[in-house]
Amino acid sequence: MKMNIFRTSFGFWALLAVLLSACSTPPVTQPPDTQPALAEYHIGVGDSLRINVWRNAELSSDVPVRPDGMISLPLVGDIEAAGRTTEELASALTSELTDYIRNPQVTVIVTNPASSDYQRRVRITGAVQNPQSLPYRDGMTVLDLVLMAGGPNEFASANNAKLYRRVEGEVKVYPIHLRDLIDKGKVETNYSLQPSDIVTVPERAF
Repeated sequence: MKMNIFRTSFGFWALLAVLLSACSTPPVTQPPDTQPALAEYHIGVGDSLRINVWRNAELSSDVPVRPDGMISLPLVGDIEAAGRTTEELASALTSELTDYIRNPQVTVIVTNPASSDYQRRVRITGAVQNPQSLPYRDGMTVLDLVLMAGGPNEFASANNAKLYRRVEGEVKVYPIHLRDLIDKGKVETNYSLQPSDIVTVPERAF
C-alpha cells in the first residue's frame, strides 16, 4: 500500500515538473522556409533587359529599367518591369502586343542585373558594434551576421532582437534570443538567413 502511494505521489510530482518546465520555456516560432535562398530573379531598377519579339526585329530592343521601375517599347509604350520575373514581364508584353500583331512571342533576358547586389543582401542594425549591409552567402545564420557586426554593444537588449523577413509580400517578425544564443549556446533562434533579411538589436531601457 505504501509503495502504491509513493508511486502515485512520485508520478504526480514528475508530471507537475514537466508541466512547469513547459510553461517556463515558450515554444519558439521558426521562420517558414517559404522561399528558397536562390529564388527566381526579380527585375530591379537599373537592370538592362533584352526584349525579343519573334519575327519582329523592329519591336525587339535593349532597354534599361528606369528609376520609376518602367521600361518603354514601341507600340506598348511604358510598362512596369521592376518587381517582375522575366516570365511575368514577357507575359505582360505578349498581352499588350496582341492588339497589334498576331500571336506575339516575347522573351525577356536580363543582360545586366545591376540591382541584384541589393536584392541579395542581409543587414544588421541597432545596438551592435558595427551595423552591416553584407552580400548574402548560402548557409549564413543570425550568429554569422552578428559576429560580422562585432557582436552586441554595451547598450544592447540582446534577447529582444528581431528578424524581419518579407514573405509573399508581407513583412514577418521573428524573435531572436541573442544573449541566450551567444552566452548559453541556445541555438533555437539561430535562424538560417535568406536574401533581404534584416536583423535589429534594440537598446535596453535605462
